[in-house]
Amino acid sequence: MKTIYYSLLMAILLLGACTTNEPDPGKTADPIQLTSVMQQRVGQDNDFSFDLLKKTIANTGEANVFISPLSVSMALGMVRNGAEGTTKTEMNTALKLSGLTDAEINEYYRLMQTTLPGLDPKTKLSIANSIWIRQSNDFTVKPAFLKTNTDYFNSYVKMMDFNQQWAVDTINGWAKRNTNGLIPEVIKSIDPYTMMLLMNAIYFKGTWVTQFDKKATMESDFTNEAGHAVKVNMMHVTDTFAYADDDQAQYLEMPYGNKAFSMTVVLPDQGKTITDILGKLTAASFADITGKMENQKVHVVFPRFKVKQTFQLNKMLQDMGMKKAFQENAELDGIAALKPLFVSFVKHDTYVDCRSSRTLFYCRQTFPFCHPRKKHGYNHFHWQDGKCGEILIKEILFLRII
Repeated sequence: MKTIYYSLLMAILLLGACTTNEPDPGKTADPIQLTSVMQQRVGQDNDFSFDLLKKTIANTGEANVFISPLSVSMALGMVRNGAEGTTKTEMNTALKLSGLTDAEINEYYRLMQTTLPGLDPKTKLSIANSIWIRQSNDFTVKPAFLKTNTDYFNSYVKMMDFNQQWAVDTINGWAKRNTNGLIPEVIKSIDPYTMMLLMNAIYFKGTWVTQFDKKATMESDFTNEAGHAVKVNMMHVTDTFAYADDDQAQYLEMPYGNKAFSMTVVLPDQGKTITDILGKLTAASFADITGKMENQKVHVVFPRFKVKQTFQLNKMLQDMGMKKAFQENAELDGIAALKPLFVSFVKHDTYVDCRSSRTLFYCRQTFPFCHPRKKHGYNHFHWQDGKCGEILIKEILFLRII
């Protein structure tokens, strides 16, 4: 029996897809049948996830990093429907998109939003999108943009007078409802140059298949990368888990509910650092590792933790190739004729709470679209394995205990 003392390098949420039939609460989730196009797109989204993780770590001073690539990808997918020319090409580069039509890309996001929440009756997963538009005679959003994002992303669309406090309250109320009350406020006011806000919210609450014994949780010394011992509440459980190892690290999968969702944890080997692991970890190498996992009896010693963060992802996305969307010459003509119109910033709010019986996380993505030149203020703004297919979407936690 192996004893694993997990310093939690990275938690990855595996979203296994199932059939469109009503799920059986007592049955392990079945994989969904994916077309070759969907298989290709899932692989691209996985590449995007690992790239976004590495760029976020490189561009933040945070010791712990929790991001939701699915939330970022979905929000970018909505914006992309209004992009043209070089702006769209650069967004494709950042999203790792190639060889797919716009319809196929949008269908992928529709599949994610409509299929994932119903995979596991024991797990709560909700995905919501919204578009908030400034009421103005000078700003008219093109109907085709709104129709595409309502048809494929089920986006809630509302036009409001952004100068009124009730507009702020309405947006905050939407965020609160769609994160189960965990994000009661996303904005305090709306900049007079903001023309549109595009938002995505994801909420997940899963119960471990094998739960940690609450009575066994105890404060223990944990030695971090800097060699310093810190006190951490460590949870304990002994059971059979999917496990693998290589010359870099050990890997453990801990499933939730009917096993449609699971957390995969990576523990660097002695003498290896988190940086060493991340430097070599890719979507392809991770697929190879998880494909080699075998059931073994393992004693797991795992930290109880809670992380709440806010990131502005402009620099990360620019480093991934998406530059022009943030500039005044952005080609967002598919959204509106008003110029200049560009993405002001990408704000990413995340929260994760991992306890002995369950894991809870939420995230929210905000894109304000701006038009800075009007003086008086209305203008500013997943992999396929084998023949059946198993969708892998990564909600990634990079955690250093310091």
